[in-house]
Amino acid sequence: MNEKDTIRKSSNGRGRKAQAAWKDGFRAAWFLPVAALLLTGLAGFGAAGSGESTLSTLKSLSAVTPKGECKMAPDTAKGGLANAKQVPPQLRGIGIDQRLNAQIPLNLVFRDASGKTVHLSDFFGKKPVVLSLVYFNCPMLCTMEENGLLQALKLLKFTAGKEFNVLTVSFDPHDTPEMAANKRRIYLSLYGRRAAATGWHFLTGDETSIRALTDAVGFHYKYNPVTHLFSHAVAVMVLTPQGKLSKYFYGIQYPSEYLRLGLVQASNGQIGTPADALILYCCQYDPATGKYGLVINRALMIGGVITVLCLGILILAMSRGGRRRHPPAPEQVAEETLAGRGTHV
Repeated sequence: MNEKDTIRKSSNGRGRKAQAAWKDGFRAAWFLPVAALLLTGLAGFGAAGSGESTLSTLKSLSAVTPKGECKMAPDTAKGGLANAKQVPPQLRGIGIDQRLNAQIPLNLVFRDASGKTVHLSDFFGKKPVVLSLVYFNCPMLCTMEENGLLQALKLLKFTAGKEFNVLTVSFDPHDTPEMAANKRRIYLSLYGRRAAATGWHFLTGDETSIRALTDAVGFHYKYNPVTHLFSHAVAVMVLTPQGKLSKYFYGIQYPSEYLRLGLVQASNGQIGTPADALILYCCQYDPATGKYGLVINRALMIGGVITVLCLGILILAMSRGGRRRHPPAPEQVAEETLAGRGTHV
């Protein structure tokens, strides 16, 4: 075999390897976006299924019995609260009626932790508000509620006093500003963010103001004069800067991602990032569960757009790379090599 045949054989081998590599890369360019689309669809299906499976649990109401014990009220879907014969007397009429988009009366008068007279309007106007209704002598459930809210707030990148305000209002007319000040000191210390000093407020009030507020938000509770305890449901609410009810989150634990989305939505886009806007486009608040669920058709549409873009970019990149790596003809390589050596065939 002469030198020209050796060079031709070597160049043919390099050409076949380059073409094989290009084909493998091209196959990958098709496979990756398709796999991403399939995973998006499966994730959406799974999210929808899990949301339905927890519906009955999320509808349950937490309440305090006269002995101060935490007890879950029966599921309304199974005829629990609807059938008064199956509900203990202290739990009858207890619950939360969602009044989304309802306006709360901002002219109501309360007292802050220093004893100063304030109006609810003092805390609205520019920022969304998280509202929790508790009473400061509660032996168990209210503390669990506030602790759950505290943990959610600590996980948020938003800070109370900057992007939003928090109102913790006692529905016990016997609670005093001194009790509110003690709770405020404890929770602000645990929260550990300076801006919260002007953003997390603990209020007390008289029976008239308390009833007007609790009725406006659909919060129903009952006082037991024998035990001096309240039976009540548990939830925190998110309100718009104008004082309209936007979201309800039930239970004693509040996922920070839900609370963040609720605040972004209540602010009408005044806080948050473009990523939050994209998530809100793909997710929808479910009043029945107090959670956000994936809107599958929107998620699939976003996934499809991303897939097409990725596919186009990968094909373009691979095609350009393939042209750069495509070897010259064997005869051309042989001629150029022999010419460089000064050999003529």
